[in-house]
Amino acid sequence: MSKEEEKQVMQWVHANPWEALRKFTAARIALGRTGASLPTDEVLRFGLAHAQARDAVHQPFHSEELEPELHALGLKTLRVESAAADRTTYLCRPDLGRRLSSDSRDFLQSLPHEPADLVLVVADGLSSKAVHRQAVPLIKALMPYLHQLNLKVGPVILAHQSRVALGDDIAESMKAKAVAILIGERPGLSSPDSLGIYMTWGPHTRRMESERNCISNVRPEGLDYPQAAFKLAWLLEQAFHRQLSGVDLKDESDNPALRGKVVFIN
Repeated sequence: MSKEEEKQVMQWVHANPWEALRKFTAARIALGRTGASLPTDEVLRFGLAHAQARDAVHQPFHSEELEPELHALGLKTLRVESAAADRTTYLCRPDLGRRLSSDSRDFLQSLPHEPADLVLVVADGLSSKAVHRQAVPLIKALMPYLHQLNLKVGPVILAHQSRVALGDDIAESMKAKAVAILIGERPGLSSPDSLGIYMTWGPHTRRMESERNCISNVRPEGLDYPQAAFKLAWLLEQAFHRQLSGVDLKDESDNPALRGKVVFIN
């Protein structure tokens, strides 16, 4: 298309007066219009974002790629599967993603180890892309806090076809006092790689959603690793002190008067 033709096309595109604000957010604002429709460029960008979100859901979780990095942090790793045998089953049967396969449960229960204070679970969830990008940097940022709290951490569990509640099943099988599951969140049209953290005190398979604490949108463009690690460490310290989690444990990590051993590390 020549420059003259581009000018002719652009005269039909009406800019939005908020357009200058777009540089401050990834949200779809000030898109402009062509008649009663969106400009072609914006329709194409929307299609690309939708494809990226869809791909994030279906991208396989290559947990073996994370193991060397976790081992370098001094952490042991184990792999488990949910009761959902494949991705299609996982997407159609959320209930199966919430519990371990019988083989994985037998494997965890047979391990000859002392119960840990905390089990970290790295799970694909609805975006393995998020796990591949965010899980190891987050755990690396969390490690100093775990030393501050003097928590005994069990092997990191790499869980496939996982829903949030699978963390409780894993931790109950390992007789851990608390669990934090790092899981790929449902992809948004501007964030296909967002990681969520769910922490539960006294995990067991009968826990309700209201008995977990959630830290959401963990990624460099959202809640960065130092802040997310600090929030999780604060919640863990309070959970072990008060012996609870969920709606009864509010995130007040921004209040210096309520801090104990946990001191923010940047």
